[in-house]
Amino acid sequence: MPLPDGRFDAVVCFTMLHHVPSPRQQDQLFAEAFRVLRPGGVFAGCDGRAGWGFRLIHLGDTYVPVPPRTLPGRLRAAGFPTTDISLRNDNFRFRAVRP
Repeated sequence: MPLPDGRFDAVVCFTMLHHVPSPRQQDQLFAEAFRVLRPGGVFAGCDGRAGWGFRLIHLGDTYVPVPPRTLPGRLRAAGFPTTDISLRNDNFRFRAVRP
């Protein structure tokens, strides 16, 4: 993103991570979120969990679900030391803070 480092208090993404074409590009998105956040800034969002129904509504569309169990490690790799994740039957929410 053509934005300066440490500029924002929050970055949010709602039900869109699965539209990012690859896990590598998702990880780049996480790193960019970290980069543009100020210390203490929050990265938060939600997305659907993999399943038949979620897949069915994405036939013919980009569909690369993020496994919630992998998200803490992926966000740590981007620079976020801890992540709060809440799981529901068909979706998850997450929150991470830039130190």
